[in-house]
Amino acid sequence: MGGHFDLDVKNSRINELEEKLKKNDIWHNPGEANKMNSELVNLKKTVTTFHNMQELLQDYVELLTDANEDDEELVNEIENNLDGITKQIEEIELSTLLDGKYDRLNCFLEIHPGAGGTEACDWASMLSRMYQMFCNKNGYRFEIISSQAGEEAGLKNIIMKITGVFPYGYFKGEQGVHRLVRISPFDSNARRHTSFAAVSVIPELDKEISVEIKPEDIRTDVYRSSGKGGQGVNTTDSAVRVTHIPTGIVVTCQNERSQIKNKDIAMQILMSKLTQLASETQNASINSLKNTQNIDFGSQIRNYTLEPYKLVKDTRTDYETSNADAVLNGDILEFMREYLRIKR
Repeated sequence: MGGHFDLDVKNSRINELEEKLKKNDIWHNPGEANKMNSELVNLKKTVTTFHNMQELLQDYVELLTDANEDDEELVNEIENNLDGITKQIEEIELSTLLDGKYDRLNCFLEIHPGAGGTEACDWASMLSRMYQMFCNKNGYRFEIISSQAGEEAGLKNIIMKITGVFPYGYFKGEQGVHRLVRISPFDSNARRHTSFAAVSVIPELDKEISVEIKPEDIRTDVYRSSGKGGQGVNTTDSAVRVTHIPTGIVVTCQNERSQIKNKDIAMQILMSKLTQLASETQNASINSLKNTQNIDFGSQIRNYTLEPYKLVKDTRTDYETSNADAVLNGDILEFMREYLRIKR
Protein backbone atom coordinates (compact mmCIF):
# COMPACT_ATOMS: atom_id res chain seq x y z
CA MET A 1 0.00 0.00 0.00
CA GLY A 2 1.04 3.59 -0.63
CA GLY A 3 0.21 4.63 2.95
CA HIS A 4 0.36 3.10 6.41
CA PHE A 5 -2.82 1.67 7.95
CA ASP A 6 -2.51 1.97 11.74
CA LEU A 7 -5.50 0.16 13.25
CA ASP A 8 -4.71 1.29 16.81
CA VAL A 9 -4.67 4.95 15.77
CA LYS A 10 -8.00 4.62 13.97
CA ASN A 11 -9.64 2.80 16.90
CA SER A 12 -8.30 5.44 19.29
CA ARG A 13 -9.79 8.19 17.10
CA ILE A 14 -13.13 6.34 16.98
CA ASN A 15 -13.23 6.19 20.79
CA GLU A 16 -12.30 9.86 21.01
CA LEU A 17 -15.06 10.91 18.61
CA GLU A 18 -17.68 8.73 20.33
CA GLU A 19 -16.87 10.31 23.70
CA LYS A 20 -17.10 13.83 22.29
CA LEU A 21 -20.41 13.16 20.55
CA LYS A 22 -21.90 11.86 23.81
CA LYS A 23 -21.54 15.31 25.35
CA ASN A 24 -24.63 17.49 25.01
CA ASP A 25 -22.72 20.74 24.49
CA ILE A 26 -21.17 19.52 21.24
CA TRP A 27 -24.59 19.73 19.60
CA HIS A 28 -24.75 23.45 20.33
CA ASN A 29 -22.53 23.68 17.25
CA PRO A 30 -24.38 21.48 14.69
CA GLY A 31 -21.81 22.08 11.95
CA GLU A 32 -18.92 20.81 14.05
CA ALA A 33 -21.01 17.91 15.42
CA ASN A 34 -22.04 16.79 11.95
CA LYS A 35 -18.44 17.00 10.74
CA MET A 36 -17.29 14.80 13.65
CA ASN A 37 -20.14 12.36 13.09
CA SER A 38 -19.25 12.08 9.39
CA GLU A 39 -15.62 11.34 10.31
CA LEU A 40 -16.78 8.71 12.80
CA VAL A 41 -19.00 6.96 10.23
CA ASN A 42 -16.15 6.85 7.69
CA LEU A 43 -13.63 5.58 10.24
CA LYS A 44 -15.96 2.79 11.37
CA LYS A 45 -16.60 1.81 7.76
CA THR A 46 -12.86 1.63 7.05
CA VAL A 47 -12.09 -0.41 10.17
CA THR A 48 -14.97 -2.80 9.47
CA THR A 49 -13.76 -3.27 5.89
CA PHE A 50 -10.25 -3.98 7.20
CA HIS A 51 -11.49 -6.62 9.67
CA ASN A 52 -13.76 -8.28 7.09
CA MET A 53 -10.92 -8.43 4.58
CA GLN A 54 -8.55 -9.90 7.17
CA GLU A 55 -11.04 -12.63 8.11
CA LEU A 56 -11.82 -13.45 4.48
CA LEU A 57 -8.16 -13.72 3.53
CA GLN A 58 -7.48 -15.95 6.54
CA ASP A 59 -10.38 -18.20 5.53
CA TYR A 60 -8.98 -18.47 2.00
CA VAL A 61 -5.51 -19.32 3.30
CA GLU A 62 -6.95 -22.13 5.42
CA LEU A 63 -9.10 -23.42 2.56
CA LEU A 64 -6.18 -23.45 0.15
CA THR A 65 -3.95 -25.14 2.72
CA ASP A 66 -6.41 -28.00 3.18
CA ALA A 67 -7.64 -28.14 -0.42
CA ASN A 68 -6.82 -30.83 -2.90
CA GLU A 69 -4.62 -29.63 -5.76
CA ASP A 70 -7.26 -30.82 -8.23
CA ASP A 71 -10.09 -28.89 -6.60
CA GLU A 72 -10.52 -26.47 -9.51
CA GLU A 73 -13.97 -25.33 -8.38
CA LEU A 74 -12.63 -24.02 -5.06
CA VAL A 75 -9.62 -22.36 -6.70
CA ASN A 76 -11.86 -20.65 -9.28
CA GLU A 77 -14.21 -19.42 -6.57
CA ILE A 78 -11.37 -17.88 -4.60
CA GLU A 79 -9.88 -16.29 -7.73
CA ASN A 80 -13.23 -14.73 -8.59
CA ASN A 81 -13.55 -13.29 -5.10
CA LEU A 82 -10.05 -11.82 -5.14
CA ASP A 83 -11.24 -8.96 -7.39
CA GLY A 84 -13.56 -7.82 -4.62
CA ILE A 85 -10.77 -8.05 -2.07
CA THR A 86 -8.49 -6.02 -4.33
CA LYS A 87 -11.10 -3.25 -4.46
CA GLN A 88 -11.39 -3.30 -0.66
CA ILE A 89 -7.62 -3.00 -0.36
CA GLU A 90 -7.69 0.01 -2.70
CA GLU A 91 -10.34 1.68 -0.54
CA ILE A 92 -8.27 1.12 2.60
CA GLU A 93 -5.20 2.43 0.80
CA LEU A 94 -7.06 5.62 -0.07
CA SER A 95 -8.04 6.08 3.58
CA THR A 96 -4.34 6.15 4.45
CA LEU A 97 -3.64 8.72 1.74
CA LEU A 98 -6.40 11.11 2.79
CA ASP A 99 -4.73 12.21 6.01
CA GLY A 100 -3.75 15.76 5.08
CA LYS A 101 -4.44 18.69 7.37
CA TYR A 102 -7.44 19.90 5.36
CA ASP A 103 -8.46 16.73 3.50
CA ARG A 104 -11.76 16.30 5.39
CA LEU A 105 -12.91 19.85 4.73
CA ASN A 106 -15.37 21.10 2.13
CA CYS A 107 -13.75 23.11 -0.64
CA PHE A 108 -14.26 25.90 -3.13
CA LEU A 109 -13.34 25.09 -6.72
CA GLU A 110 -12.69 27.96 -9.14
CA ILE A 111 -12.17 27.81 -12.91
CA HIS A 112 -10.66 30.62 -14.97
CA PRO A 113 -10.03 30.46 -18.75
CA GLY A 114 -6.64 31.34 -20.12
CA ALA A 115 -5.98 33.57 -23.10
CA GLY A 116 -7.93 32.68 -26.23
CA GLY A 117 -11.32 34.29 -25.92
CA THR A 118 -14.28 32.10 -26.80
CA GLU A 119 -12.18 28.94 -27.13
CA ALA A 120 -10.82 29.23 -23.59
CA CYS A 121 -14.19 30.23 -22.14
CA ASP A 122 -15.80 27.18 -23.73
CA TRP A 123 -13.06 24.97 -22.27
CA ALA A 124 -13.72 26.44 -18.81
CA SER A 125 -17.39 25.53 -19.26
CA MET A 126 -16.46 21.97 -20.27
CA LEU A 127 -14.33 21.59 -17.13
CA SER A 128 -17.16 22.94 -14.99
CA ARG A 129 -19.51 20.34 -16.48
CA MET A 130 -16.90 17.59 -15.91
CA TYR A 131 -16.62 18.39 -12.20
CA GLN A 132 -20.38 18.69 -11.76
CA MET A 133 -20.89 15.30 -13.41
CA PHE A 134 -18.16 13.81 -11.19
CA CYS A 135 -20.00 15.13 -8.13
CA ASN A 136 -23.31 13.67 -9.29
CA LYS A 137 -21.73 10.25 -9.93
CA ASN A 138 -19.79 10.06 -6.68
CA GLY A 139 -22.13 11.39 -4.03
CA TYR A 140 -20.75 14.93 -3.75
CA ARG A 141 -22.91 18.02 -3.67
CA PHE A 142 -21.97 21.22 -5.47
CA GLU A 143 -23.35 24.73 -5.17
CA ILE A 144 -22.54 27.44 -7.70
CA ILE A 145 -21.41 30.46 -5.69
CA SER A 146 -20.66 32.73 -8.63
CA SER A 147 -20.38 32.48 -12.39
CA GLN A 148 -19.89 34.84 -15.32
CA ALA A 149 -20.78 33.84 -18.85
CA GLY A 150 -18.40 34.39 -21.77
CA GLU A 151 -19.15 36.95 -24.45
CA GLU A 152 -20.11 34.35 -27.07
CA ALA A 153 -20.01 31.02 -25.23
CA GLY A 154 -18.65 29.30 -22.15
CA LEU A 155 -17.58 30.87 -18.87
CA LYS A 156 -15.29 33.72 -17.87
CA ASN A 157 -15.15 32.29 -14.36
CA ILE A 158 -17.06 30.08 -11.95
CA ILE A 159 -16.81 29.27 -8.24
CA MET A 160 -18.42 26.11 -6.83
CA LYS A 161 -18.62 24.94 -3.24
CA ILE A 162 -18.20 21.16 -2.98
CA THR A 163 -19.32 19.13 0.03
CA GLY A 164 -19.26 15.42 0.83
CA VAL A 165 -16.65 12.91 2.01
CA PHE A 166 -13.08 14.29 1.94
CA PRO A 167 -13.92 16.97 -0.68
CA TYR A 168 -10.63 18.85 -0.43
CA GLY A 169 -8.68 15.60 -0.14
CA TYR A 170 -9.94 14.41 -3.51
CA PHE A 171 -10.20 17.70 -5.39
CA LYS A 172 -6.89 19.26 -4.30
CA GLY A 173 -5.07 17.36 -7.05
CA GLU A 174 -7.17 19.16 -9.67
CA GLN A 175 -5.49 22.48 -8.95
CA GLY A 176 -3.43 23.69 -11.85
CA VAL A 177 -3.63 24.38 -15.57
CA HIS A 178 -5.68 22.06 -17.80
CA ARG A 179 -4.89 21.99 -21.55
CA LEU A 180 -7.31 21.01 -24.33
CA VAL A 181 -6.45 20.18 -27.96
CA ARG A 182 -9.39 19.79 -30.37
CA ILE A 183 -10.93 20.83 -33.65
CA SER A 184 -12.59 24.11 -32.74
CA PRO A 185 -16.40 24.24 -33.12
CA PHE A 186 -15.99 28.02 -33.44
CA ASP A 187 -13.54 27.88 -36.36
CA SER A 188 -15.24 27.83 -39.77
CA ASN A 189 -12.06 26.30 -41.24
CA ALA A 190 -12.18 23.41 -38.75
CA ARG A 191 -8.63 23.93 -37.57
CA ARG A 192 -7.11 22.38 -34.46
CA HIS A 193 -6.91 24.72 -31.45
CA THR A 194 -5.21 24.55 -28.06
CA SER A 195 -7.00 26.04 -25.06
CA PHE A 196 -6.05 26.48 -21.41
CA ALA A 197 -7.97 26.95 -18.17
CA ALA A 198 -6.78 27.20 -14.57
CA VAL A 199 -8.44 25.38 -11.67
CA SER A 200 -7.95 26.52 -8.06
CA VAL A 201 -9.10 24.48 -5.05
CA ILE A 202 -9.34 26.10 -1.62
CA PRO A 203 -10.41 24.29 1.58
CA GLU A 204 -13.29 25.82 3.53
CA LEU A 205 -11.38 26.57 6.71
CA ASP A 206 -12.93 26.86 10.15
CA LYS A 207 -13.59 30.43 11.26
CA GLU A 208 -11.81 29.73 14.56
CA ILE A 209 -8.45 29.44 12.81
CA SER A 210 -8.93 32.29 10.36
CA VAL A 211 -6.49 35.15 9.98
CA GLU A 212 -7.39 38.70 10.91
CA ILE A 213 -8.56 40.90 8.06
CA LYS A 214 -8.37 44.62 8.67
CA PRO A 215 -11.38 46.63 7.44
CA GLU A 216 -9.08 49.09 5.66
CA ASP A 217 -7.58 46.21 3.67
CA ILE A 218 -10.94 45.35 2.09
CA ARG A 219 -12.70 46.99 -0.84
CA THR A 220 -16.28 45.87 -1.46
CA ASP A 221 -18.12 46.53 -4.72
CA VAL A 222 -21.75 45.67 -5.42
CA TYR A 223 -23.25 45.17 -8.84
CA ARG A 224 -26.17 43.58 -10.65
CA SER A 225 -25.90 39.84 -11.06
CA SER A 226 -25.45 38.62 -14.62
CA GLY A 227 -26.04 34.96 -13.89
CA LYS A 228 -29.09 32.83 -13.35
CA GLY A 229 -30.80 32.89 -10.02
CA GLY A 230 -34.31 34.19 -10.43
CA GLN A 231 -35.82 37.52 -11.35
CA GLY A 232 -34.99 39.09 -7.97
CA VAL A 233 -31.29 38.41 -8.37
CA ASN A 234 -31.05 40.03 -11.78
CA THR A 235 -32.96 43.21 -10.96
CA THR A 236 -31.12 44.25 -7.77
CA ASP A 237 -27.49 45.07 -6.99
CA SER A 238 -27.08 41.91 -4.91
CA ALA A 239 -23.81 40.58 -6.36
CA VAL A 240 -20.69 41.34 -4.32
CA ARG A 241 -17.01 41.62 -5.25
CA VAL A 242 -14.54 41.68 -2.35
CA THR A 243 -10.92 42.69 -2.97
CA HIS A 244 -8.15 42.14 -0.44
CA ILE A 245 -5.92 45.11 -1.26
CA PRO A 246 -2.57 43.86 0.19
CA THR A 247 -2.61 40.61 -1.78
CA GLY A 248 -4.84 41.52 -4.72
CA ILE A 249 -7.05 38.47 -4.11
CA VAL A 250 -10.54 39.05 -5.53
CA VAL A 251 -13.63 37.00 -4.64
CA THR A 252 -17.09 37.44 -6.15
CA CYS A 253 -20.42 35.96 -5.09
CA GLN A 254 -23.83 36.36 -6.74
CA ASN A 255 -25.55 33.18 -5.63
CA GLU A 256 -27.97 34.68 -3.10
CA ARG A 257 -30.66 37.31 -3.49
CA SER A 258 -29.34 39.06 -0.40
CA GLN A 259 -26.33 41.35 -0.75
CA ILE A 260 -25.46 40.65 2.90
CA LYS A 261 -25.45 36.88 2.37
CA ASN A 262 -23.33 37.22 -0.76
CA LYS A 263 -20.81 39.33 1.14
CA ASP A 264 -20.70 36.76 3.97
CA ILE A 265 -19.94 33.96 1.49
CA ALA A 266 -17.34 36.05 -0.35
CA MET A 267 -15.63 36.90 2.95
CA GLN A 268 -15.66 33.23 3.94
CA ILE A 269 -13.90 32.26 0.71
CA LEU A 270 -11.42 35.12 1.10
CA MET A 271 -10.74 34.09 4.72
CA SER A 272 -10.06 30.52 3.61
CA LYS A 273 -7.66 31.70 0.92
CA LEU A 274 -5.73 33.96 3.26
CA THR A 275 -5.61 31.37 6.04
CA GLN A 276 -4.32 28.70 3.69
CA LEU A 277 -1.78 31.15 2.34
CA ALA A 278 -0.56 31.98 5.85
CA SER A 279 -0.32 28.37 7.02
CA GLU A 280 1.05 26.76 3.87
CA THR A 281 3.41 29.33 2.43
CA GLN A 282 5.91 26.61 1.67
CA ASN A 283 3.43 24.84 -0.61
CA ALA A 284 1.24 27.61 -2.01
CA SER A 285 2.27 30.87 -3.63
CA ILE A 286 0.25 34.05 -3.76
CA ASN A 287 0.02 33.75 -7.53
CA SER A 288 -1.74 30.38 -7.40
CA LEU A 289 -4.33 31.69 -4.97
CA LYS A 290 -4.89 34.80 -7.12
CA ASN A 291 -5.34 32.60 -10.18
CA THR A 292 -2.65 34.52 -12.03
CA GLN A 293 -0.35 31.57 -12.70
CA ASN A 294 0.89 31.16 -16.25
CA ILE A 295 -2.05 29.61 -18.10
CA ASP A 296 -0.15 28.55 -21.20
CA PHE A 297 2.18 25.98 -22.77
CA GLY A 298 4.35 23.99 -20.40
CA SER A 299 2.42 24.88 -17.26
CA GLN A 300 -0.36 22.30 -17.52
CA ILE A 301 -0.97 19.46 -15.06
CA ARG A 302 -3.19 17.52 -17.47
CA ASN A 303 -3.58 17.31 -21.25
CA TYR A 304 -6.93 16.52 -22.87
CA THR A 305 -6.37 15.63 -26.54
CA LEU A 306 -9.43 15.10 -28.75
CA GLU A 307 -7.70 15.52 -32.14
CA PRO A 308 -5.98 13.89 -34.05
CA TYR A 309 -6.46 11.10 -31.45
CA LYS A 310 -8.15 10.84 -28.06
CA LEU A 311 -6.01 10.78 -24.93
CA VAL A 312 -6.12 12.33 -21.48
CA LYS A 313 -2.78 12.28 -19.65
CA ASP A 314 -1.72 13.69 -16.29
CA THR A 315 1.76 15.19 -16.55
CA ARG A 316 2.53 14.61 -12.84
CA THR A 317 1.58 10.95 -12.50
CA ASP A 318 1.77 9.82 -16.16
CA TYR A 319 -1.65 8.21 -15.68
CA GLU A 320 -3.54 8.25 -18.97
CA THR A 321 -6.64 6.94 -20.70
CA SER A 322 -7.84 6.99 -24.30
CA ASN A 323 -11.46 7.26 -23.15
CA ALA A 324 -11.48 11.06 -23.25
CA ASP A 325 -15.27 11.22 -23.61
CA ALA A 326 -15.73 9.37 -20.30
CA VAL A 327 -13.29 11.73 -18.57
CA LEU A 328 -15.15 14.80 -19.80
CA ASN A 329 -18.33 13.16 -18.54
CA GLY A 330 -16.92 13.08 -15.02
CA ASP A 331 -14.90 9.84 -14.82
CA ILE A 332 -11.84 11.41 -13.17
CA LEU A 333 -11.69 9.41 -9.92
CA GLU A 334 -8.66 7.39 -11.04
CA PHE A 335 -6.77 10.59 -11.88
CA MET A 336 -7.48 11.80 -8.33
CA ARG A 337 -6.36 8.50 -6.81
CA GLU A 338 -3.12 8.42 -8.79
CA TYR A 339 -2.31 11.94 -7.63
CA LEU A 340 -2.87 10.92 -3.99
CA ARG A 341 -0.60 7.90 -4.44
CA ILE A 342 2.25 9.84 -6.01
CA LYS A 343 2.01 12.60 -3.40
CA ARG A 344 2.53 9.92 -0.76
